[in-house]
This record gives sequence, C-alpha cells and structure tokens, in this order.
Amino acid sequence: GTKIVSGSDDETIRLWDVKSKKQIAFLQGHTYDVNSVAFSPDGTLIVSGSNYKTVRLWDVQSKKQIATLEGHYKDVRSVAFSHDGKYIVSGSDDKTVRLWDVQSKKQIANLEGHTNNVNSVAFSPDDKYIVSGSDDKTVRLWNVQSKAQIATLERHIDYVLSVAFSHDGTQIVSGSKDKTVRLWNVRSKEQIATLRGHTNNVWSVAFSHDGKYIVSGSDDKTVRLWNVQSREQIATLERHTTYYVCSVAFSHDGTQIVSGGGD
Repeated sequence: GTKIVSGSDDETIRLWDVKSKKQIAFLQGHTYDVNSVAFSPDGTLIVSGSNYKTVRLWDVQSKKQIATLEGHYKDVRSVAFSHDGKYIVSGSDDKTVRLWDVQSKKQIANLEGHTNNVNSVAFSPDDKYIVSGSDDKTVRLWNVQSKAQIATLERHIDYVLSVAFSHDGTQIVSGSKDKTVRLWNVRSKEQIATLRGHTNNVWSVAFSHDGKYIVSGSDDKTVRLWNVQSREQIATLERHTTYYVCSVAFSHDGTQIVSGGGD
C-alpha cells in the first residue's frame, strides 16, 4: 500500500504517505478518542470507530465525512470492512457486534452473545464469517449470512484484545491481557498453539499475507515476530520507548511492519 491511516486519542484521523513518510491529510469530526480505523479494499473510503458510540465513514479523495452510522450505545472499539467492500463490522462496549451496509449506510444485523466489551472484530477472507474478541475472555465466530454465532473459542484466561484471520481463512490469531498470543483452527474450532513471550497485555495481532508469520504488539513496549509453522518467536523489536504498542500490521508484500504506540 502507498498510504497508512491512523486514529488517535487526540480525536483525529490522519493519513500518511508511505514513501515520503509525511502526513497528507487530517480528518476531523470525532469528538472523542478514535479507537479503530480501516481502509475499504479499493482505498476510496475509511471507516472509524470512536468513544462516542459512533462509526463514521470518510471519503479519501475529498477528505470529508460522508456518513455517521448510529446504533451502538457505548464506545466503539473496533471496525473493519468486508473484503468485497460491501459491509462494515463494528464491535463495542455495549457487548454487541454490528453489521452495516456500506451503500445504504444502514445497520443490517446486531449480533448478540458476548457478555462483556467487544474489543476486536474482523471478516474472514471470503466474507462468510466474522471473528470477535471480548473482555468476556472468549473469541467468537459468526456466520454472516445467517447472522448466527457458530463457535465460542475459550482458552484465554483474561480479556481478548485483538483477533485476526489468516489470509487463507484457515486460522485465527488472538492476543490477550493474559500476555499470550493464541492460534486457532477455523474448521475444528480448536486451539492449535499458545505463543508465549510477551510480559504484558497483547493489544494487537496480525498475520503476514503469506500466512508464514504473526506480528504482535504489547504493553511491554515490544513488537514481536512469530513463525507460524514452528510456533517460535523469531524477533523482538524494541524501539517504542514509553507506554504500550497498541496496533501492528504487515505491508501487503510482507517486507515491512508498521506499529503504533502510546509514545
């Protein structure tokens, strides 16, 4: 990708050019902390979720807000686009996962089942499933078409802070306040690995596009790289100096990692 989008406790969304390392846009409209941001697959839209119950949609070219999606009644912790760009999923402190239609800007489903804050949501690569992670210590799997919960994955012993699908859709990775990164098999709904090394909360996890690596960011101020096949940590990246690493992601070609932190 040529651009990075970031959201912040300063209530703004910022757009950055990867090559020049410069800020190219500054989107204002939220009145509380921006907890989550994502590009649409074609790069023309940005979705954001904030502490004031709202999900907002932005046009990248005009740098203007084009919609406010209202339905959640507590802070919105996580937002994501479907891979076909037709839908948005959001997770909130109101314990719900909500599904929105991008074209109509309307809510089309309210997925209930979690018993505490929903911290992270993601679509499977084929858009058939949604995964969510919650303060109820569970990872849950939902069927998009039927709007039904199809699995509850229970092995974490503290809040689940981040979840992501592998790009082939066969695995899920989760990060938790229990300091672990866990790997799950989507078909069997079973845990297949526990990756230990972080010494504090794991706030963010992501797969590389080829599925060979996982990156994780933590309150221990480190970004860690893991080999999926061997289940071993292969690198500890220590340049964040203060506070937590709250967000990590791979570039599409897998050669770079971007991380965001409290510093």
